[in-house]
Amino acid sequence: MSIRIDEELCTGCGACQASCPYGCIEIIDDKARITDECTLCGACVEECPVEAIILEREEIKAEKMDISQYKGVWVIAEHYNNKIHNVAFQLLGKGRELADVLKVNLSLVLLGDDFDDKLEELGQYGEDEIIYVKSKILKDYYSDLYVKTLTELIQENKPEIILIGATPTGRDFAPRVAKRLNAGLTADCTGLTIDLETRNLLQTRPTFGGNIMATIRTPSSRPQMSTVRPGIFKIAPKTNKKAKIRKINYDYKQKDSVTKIVKVISREKIKINLEEAEIIVSGGRGVKSKENWHIIEELAEILNAEVGGSRVTVELNWVDHDRQVGQTGKTVSPKLYIACGISGAIQHIVGMQGADIIIAINKDENAPIFKVAHYGIVGDLNKVIPALIEEIKKTKKDLKKNNL
Repeated sequence: MSIRIDEELCTGCGACQASCPYGCIEIIDDKARITDECTLCGACVEECPVEAIILEREEIKAEKMDISQYKGVWVIAEHYNNKIHNVAFQLLGKGRELADVLKVNLSLVLLGDDFDDKLEELGQYGEDEIIYVKSKILKDYYSDLYVKTLTELIQENKPEIILIGATPTGRDFAPRVAKRLNAGLTADCTGLTIDLETRNLLQTRPTFGGNIMATIRTPSSRPQMSTVRPGIFKIAPKTNKKAKIRKINYDYKQKDSVTKIVKVISREKIKINLEEAEIIVSGGRGVKSKENWHIIEELAEILNAEVGGSRVTVELNWVDHDRQVGQTGKTVSPKLYIACGISGAIQHIVGMQGADIIIAINKDENAPIFKVAHYGIVGDLNKVIPALIEEIKKTKKDLKKNNL
């Protein structure tokens, strides 16, 4: 893109000079002159009364891609301390569905070391193939080596869909791989389906603060890449099917990376990660105050559950940020989710709608939370929860008495 001034038309009126926000126009000999500092913002073009300023844009012709060469669904697995992240198994479940619709293979891609004796077990989650890239240095996450390796694998194998967990690691390498491949990437997807007519992946995600659910597709480029939050999909069930194992050895050295991991410091978790909890009791604005928050904690304790909260409870400092459930917090799929005093805004629903059973307690019978709840209790949580706690205590006592 370039900019020029037609000197025959220019009158030197100075309108362009006054409009330039960067002071990049001078008037010399009654003619406007653009300096080398021009940012090509185009503000002066609109202001010129005689249309003497011309902004020329070069036509960029994108090379048409033959998308028919791309086949297959890939799930990229990440690991820490030689353990595969649960989101990989969740994505295998959804990946199997997509692959079956498209009638293509499902592959699990793993970059690491010391997984040789675990490959057979990893191959029981419905995938057709495991692509295992082995290198001693890949026992830890090296961003540049991940990006380089995955880019090379994708260019060679040409999968049409790639699913990645929206974890801190996935969010780091996914956009960088997409950029190298000139591919589309949709972040934080909550739904994935296939348009059979075009074989396009329809990727649904919240937008505009969660007020709208947008469906995104990339019709003219491949692969189609998505990151998905942990907890959105169910873990794939184990099968008797054995996956084909393809092992690729990479002879990476420390000098091949621009970084060096000196020490890995792990923080001891005091609480179970919400994404792994089987029972969650969450509170919302209806709890009324931080002093009253103990009622949520008491119900969670009696159920041996984890405590969660809506965004407003985090903002009011009633609960820690790592306890937030929703679009800007954690996405969870426990066996039981109890929402106490939560109205049910879409931002929160997105984070917990995958629970097996949802129980809502709210005094507003028209609260949106009741539309997704399997069971609802209309009433004041300050009365309902204590009564519920007493009943649970009685039940536990009877079970203990009968040695059940």
